[in-house]
Amino acid sequence: SGMHVHQSLALNNGKNVFDDPDGEFGLSDVALKYLGGLLTHAKEICAILNSNVNSFKRLVPGYEAPCYISWANMNRSALLRVPAGRGMRTRVEQRNPDPAGNPYLQFAVMLAAGLDGMKNKISPGEPIEKDIYHMSVEERRRNKIVDLPMNLGDALDVLAESKVMKEAMGEHIFNHYLHIKRLE
Repeated sequence: SGMHVHQSLALNNGKNVFDDPDGEFGLSDVALKYLGGLLTHAKEICAILNSNVNSFKRLVPGYEAPCYISWANMNRSALLRVPAGRGMRTRVEQRNPDPAGNPYLQFAVMLAAGLDGMKNKISPGEPIEKDIYHMSVEERRRNKIVDLPMNLGDALDVLAESKVMKEAMGEHIFNHYLHIKRLE
């Protein structure tokens, strides 16, 4: 099972800061930078969003769950999607979380990744609207599309090197999570 997570940010007055009718794709600069952070840290947060060995059995080419790091508006093979609604419905959909994980950690690392993108003004690049599952390896390479980690062990290795995720989770939880999950 997948757990697609829809994310948006709102001000105290209720204004959705991801929405900009005049922005490219109807998205604000904040939304684009947030997307950039989620893409940049996609490998690092994979061990939290897909927290057990079986989580990776659904992250394979050709199925509903994405296994390539990219974003799109309409493309369901992309890791991140921006559904059609605008105004208060403007949001980013993260498509790889597994409901078997700890939602508190999952939401914390997604938010940390997005906020890091905003802080460091990370561009998400251009959306990929073509079905990535039908692209050749060379076509994916030309479009700078890389794979998510293939298994929990690889995902944990990437997480272990992440300063952003260590700060987001706190050193105690970060180190214990790595230790416990490596036992699996």
